[in-house]
Amino acid sequence: MEKLFYASLIIYAVMTFVTLVLYRNDKQKAIKGKYRTKEKTLLLSSFLFGSLGGLISLYYLRHKNKHFWFIVVNWVSLILHIAIIIFLYTQAF
Repeated sequence: MEKLFYASLIIYAVMTFVTLVLYRNDKQKAIKGKYRTKEKTLLLSSFLFGSLGGLISLYYLRHKNKHFWFIVVNWVSLILHIAIIIFLYTQAF
């Protein structure tokens, strides 16, 4: 179970970075008026252990910060991810 805990932390860090890059690239494309990343892709990335990257993008990059579903999905996902990590931690140690 300890390996699963550490693997989940690595996955979380990678997905946070991937999500942050997706949001940043989408913002750059929006500024340039180019083809954008689908909102479904951004939300799914946030839900699949990338919520911290999504929240950083919402509040630091100020991208999609006025869209209700982006705020809700990122915060709910973060709470869920923290609960999963706490559960794995308590099972591992």
